[in-house]
Amino acid sequence: MPSNDPLILFYTTFFGKPVDIASIHCEGRWTLDKRRLSEAAAVVFHIPDFREFGDAYKYPGQYWVAWSMESRQNYKRVTNPDVMRHFDITMTHETCSDVWMPYLPRARGWQEMVARPIAAKTEEAPVALFQSAPVNRSGRIDFTAELSRHIKIDSYGRHFHNRAISGPDLGRKTKIETIARHRFCLALENSIEPDYVTEKIYDAFDAGTIPIYLGAPNVDEFVPADSYIDASAFPSAKDLADYIQHLIETPEDYEAYFAWRSKPLPDSIVKRLPGLETPTFCRLMNLVRQRLEERPHPPSGRPTLPFGRVSFLRTRLRRWKKKIPS
Repeated sequence: MPSNDPLILFYTTFFGKPVDIASIHCEGRWTLDKRRLSEAAAVVFHIPDFREFGDAYKYPGQYWVAWSMESRQNYKRVTNPDVMRHFDITMTHETCSDVWMPYLPRARGWQEMVARPIAAKTEEAPVALFQSAPVNRSGRIDFTAELSRHIKIDSYGRHFHNRAISGPDLGRKTKIETIARHRFCLALENSIEPDYVTEKIYDAFDAGTIPIYLGAPNVDEFVPADSYIDASAFPSAKDLADYIQHLIETPEDYEAYFAWRSKPLPDSIVKRLPGLETPTFCRLMNLVRQRLEERPHPPSGRPTLPFGRVSFLRTRLRRWKKKIPS
């Protein structure tokens, strides 16, 4: 590994856990050691862990990276110009990001989806739900409660829990196998905003089940046409339940939702897949290298404390209370 390769420091944790830099398989230097802050060419901050970055000094010429795959509605610091002006690179699920980090499966993921046979729908309840978080900016909790009055829903998550998983829970494998036994799966985002299309709808595709989607207004840019039921298109939960019942009773209409599996992916997806073949952090490293090469002269000066002395002291006090090394 070249010694002059840029050093990228992950300054914060990822939802309280250290970033697994051992899983980053591309050329470059990566560290979690804050003591190396001054020598880092770029510093990555996971925005949801904002309480951890108040004591960070920014050195001249250093690139700060704002990293988040969460909704702006849930982490409003992404919309705060006083915060974001300190960051030079964005790495999020939004298509306008400098380093795009979507939930969109790569080409191989789509190939594996359509190659997998559709499992028999053996559960009495037509609809499955996996939801544990209480975040409800999309209104999904009220939506689920109302829909459940008109059609049976098996809910396996902590929210609205009424059904236990049979056998050992092996994580995503068990989740997909469970969804696969139902005709439909609720894919309800916690917030509604453009580009925020998470794994929920893709899990349903992977399971060979029709997703009932509530979320991003531009979801059609990220999924095949006629592959899901748009919950927002129905005047009421009862109207949606009646449509679900119609599909159950009309096999040809139900099976039409799987026609996409035998067709080429739409251009809106295909044109984005090549850029995703390079892993996200490798694309970040490439961008940092590019920006360093384009810079005519190395900047000079003293480091600054972007978030101020009060934030510095609060962050250090929090680290001291939790006995976290600074």
